[in-house]
Amino acid sequence: MIERCQTPRGELQLQRRGHHYELISNGTFLMATYNGDSERALIRFALQHHPSARRVLIGGLGVGFSLAEALLDPEVEQVTVVEIEPLVILWYREYFWQHSSNALDDPRTRLIRADLVEWISQVEERFDIICLDIDNGPDWTVVESNRRLYTEGGIQSLKKLLAPDGVISFWSASPADTFKHRLETFFRVETIAIPHFRGSPDYLLLARV
Repeated sequence: MIERCQTPRGELQLQRRGHHYELISNGTFLMATYNGDSERALIRFALQHHPSARRVLIGGLGVGFSLAEALLDPEVEQVTVVEIEPLVILWYREYFWQHSSNALDDPRTRLIRADLVEWISQVEERFDIICLDIDNGPDWTVVESNRRLYTEGGIQSLKKLLAPDGVISFWSASPADTFKHRLETFFRVETIAIPHFRGSPDYLLLARV
């Protein structure tokens, strides 16, 4: 273990596994630097379903895999990352950056330290792509307040931020069928399973108007 810290949202733990790092929140595994296939796919599939994305919003910095993937697209002009936890930003700069091409320092990256749920209810910007990797998805929120993101009110707030032809992608550790049905009230929704090296796949929910 490298660090264990108490935050307003509970305990965060950073630990090393060989040359890689793992992030644990309130005793629940969140992410690691040794496997980012589904985090990259979260962005990649969303971009594939948009004719020409320029502005991307990512909810949750994590270890930076989604951010790095978005910056690979030469048409993307700006990637806004909203991250609530200062420790995650600090640990990215100290430990994670080498696993994601130091994407946080790319001139197209805009980092906002804020509660995503509150931020999306206040901002008036528009985005072509919105990608959300919050906790472990709709069925497994580690921080209780994040449940609001997956309510009808949260979905409506997200929809208001979409530019024409916009796409929202959600990362989930489960198929999240109940949330998918809720999404289908507002969007056309597709579920994509991403094979995982530990057994059960991760899932992406792609939502389009």
